[in-house]
Amino acid sequence: MRLSVTARIALLSIALALLSNLVLVGFVWQQTHVAALGTVRRETIETSDAMRAVFRTGGLRAVADAIGGARAPGDTSLLLAVVDGSGRRILGYGPMRLGVRLVPTTFRVDDLDNSSATSDVGYALHPIGRYWLLAGRSLDLVSAEQQAIERALALAVMFSLILGIGAGLVLARYVALRLDRIAAVVEAAGEGDLSRRVPLGVAAGDAFDRLAARLNAMLEKLERLMVELRVVTDSLAHDLRSPLARLRTKTEQAVLIADPAARETALGGLLVETDLVMRMLTMVIEISRSEAISRDRFSAVSPARLVEEIAELYEPVAEDAGLAFIVAIDDRPPAMPLHRELLSQAITNLIDNALKHGASGGSVTLRLAHVVEGIIIQVEDRGQGIAEEDRAQAIKRFGRLDAARSTPGAGLGMALIEAVARLHGGRFELDDNHPGLIARIVLPA
Repeated sequence: MRLSVTARIALLSIALALLSNLVLVGFVWQQTHVAALGTVRRETIETSDAMRAVFRTGGLRAVADAIGGARAPGDTSLLLAVVDGSGRRILGYGPMRLGVRLVPTTFRVDDLDNSSATSDVGYALHPIGRYWLLAGRSLDLVSAEQQAIERALALAVMFSLILGIGAGLVLARYVALRLDRIAAVVEAAGEGDLSRRVPLGVAAGDAFDRLAARLNAMLEKLERLMVELRVVTDSLAHDLRSPLARLRTKTEQAVLIADPAARETALGGLLVETDLVMRMLTMVIEISRSEAISRDRFSAVSPARLVEEIAELYEPVAEDAGLAFIVAIDDRPPAMPLHRELLSQAITNLIDNALKHGASGGSVTLRLAHVVEGIIIQVEDRGQGIAEEDRAQAIKRFGRLDAARSTPGAGLGMALIEAVARLHGGRFELDDNHPGLIARIVLPA
């Protein structure tokens, strides 16, 4: 049976919680066992050393007196005895006969009388004269404490398992809720509703929030593109109607003209109308192309060198039009990743607009500046300019102001510039030149 993602997450969290608790329990058990055994070892060695010191100063009698007062009332775990060479107890408390070899032993855990009925003993064995001193302690108490700890740890594992199951279910529920929100927005987008967005958390810092932010950004771009697509199709249908109607009328007229010279003139008019339609379609394709290009198509380009190359092309054009063409490179920033072809198209559109609509001012300036926020490429003219309330309309696709409707064009030049600026992560803005217009592309450094 295939499990859902949330079920697998819950099981994984439960397994990890159980595994971590088992490791922790094992570590605690091992540490308590080592600590208890270390306490017995230290006490045994200290007792053995003390009794040997008593023997050296007072002999066997002093040892017997010391053994008599060493055991506290009710303490049956302490072993302290003197045995002969055969292992038989002479005095003290301990097994009647030792079942281990009589060799000097600092500390050892063993069964002293080789009986399965008794527990192990931690003991030290040292010779004193012709006898042997046995000092040690039965591990019955240690075993009992260890069993109590094991029972407590077993209960802790059970509680941790229960808590792990609860935590896993809570985690799975949390993940399911976050994924359901994202899935609902994706399903709505699949059904055509691009207006919904995934809600972000307060901190907006976890992986779900980052995924939601990326998805929201993608949906915003899709929604903007869909709106622009509707605007483009509606505008194309509206704006192409007039030139196509004129093209049809002039074609019919040219067919009916018998005079070759007049027919040639009529055909020239057809070419003008055809060129206008072709420019509109070409510009729409260029805008769509600029919005579909990824940043891996960028290459390192020197902004100053690019501006100089474009200026060399337009200086003769401006002179023929009787305008002063000024190139102002205020700074030479280092090369930066740019789409050379599209940015060149955007700059030439700026210059064409200035030559077309700002020729009355007598001069056009192409300026490059390096500021804190990035690179500025702008064209300044001294013409009539654009009123502030009309600038947003001028940037829209097919947005033509009343003053420009008498000149050929489709209203797509500034839309292309704005699309190229957005492709580079920048912006396109219009400003007042007092008099005239400043058309500015701002690119982040």
